[in-house]
Amino acid sequence: MRVLVTGGAGFIGSHLCEFLLRRGARVICMDNFITGSPENVAHLQGLPDFTLVRHDVTEYIDVEGPLDWVLHFASPASPRDYLELPIQTLKVGALGTHRALGVAKAQRARFLLASTSEIYGDPLVHPQREDYWGHVNPVGPRGVYDEAKRFAEALTMAYHRAHGVDTRIVRIFNTHGPRIRVNDGRAIPAFVTQALTGRPLTVFGDGSQTRSFQYIDDLIDGIWRLMQAPVTDPVNIGNPQEMTLLELAKRILRLAGSQSEIVFRPLPEDDPKVRQPDITRARRLLGWEPRVDTDEGLRLTIEWFRGKVQR
Repeated sequence: MRVLVTGGAGFIGSHLCEFLLRRGARVICMDNFITGSPENVAHLQGLPDFTLVRHDVTEYIDVEGPLDWVLHFASPASPRDYLELPIQTLKVGALGTHRALGVAKAQRARFLLASTSEIYGDPLVHPQREDYWGHVNPVGPRGVYDEAKRFAEALTMAYHRAHGVDTRIVRIFNTHGPRIRVNDGRAIPAFVTQALTGRPLTVFGDGSQTRSFQYIDDLIDGIWRLMQAPVTDPVNIGNPQEMTLLELAKRILRLAGSQSEIVFRPLPEDDPKVRQPDITRARRLLGWEPRVDTDEGLRLTIEWFRGKVQR
């Protein structure tokens, strides 16, 4: 199997490249390193079945030789990134997805889009099922990411219906683990960094807003299972164990053995109040559910951060 992974030097993309190589695939990792890093795949370089290509996927993509899969993971993914890179976020969701789908169509390869729970916006339905259309502010600061991914999903389904491309859509919920950026800006990297450096943990609002966190190994397993299943409709991959951000902060303090205090700051605009996946479809069609215990996954992430942050 020969696979193109766009955004392959990012947090999730690098784990996916590593997983596919272990299963005997030949992997072309494509990244422009705006948010990804060559360091994430440094341990893979030199392997005969791994190729790293520096390229912006919003430009024409030229891949020599046949492809079996195009896995489109290129995109800024944290609020900090897409608030700083709004145009690039929209371009990679629109032009980048168009380019990647064009490669899949030309090569008669299967295509998988990395979508996101953010397409549900600030949801009015809880937990979120795949047939919920979402509650998104298209002109708010988060709209650049939400609408880029919603457009990418629509374009993926258009290529499936109009051109017969064999497509998959995975809606990824909050994920953590080794190689997530220390300055990513999302809750777990921020809390862990603050806890390990003795700084106050910054909780936005009163901390009652909820999220659901999964470890990277569970996500990669879900993606792999989706690749094997003839499922063209979107599939949620996430941990249905919901917790408040204040509870998450307290857990990280306990697991890190930190004495940091918790401080509260104003809630950002359009910050979702709840986030919890309904994974009925993943259980039924993929036989998937998360297996890594929440505390164990957080411990593994904290241990990785210990080698990255300075007190």
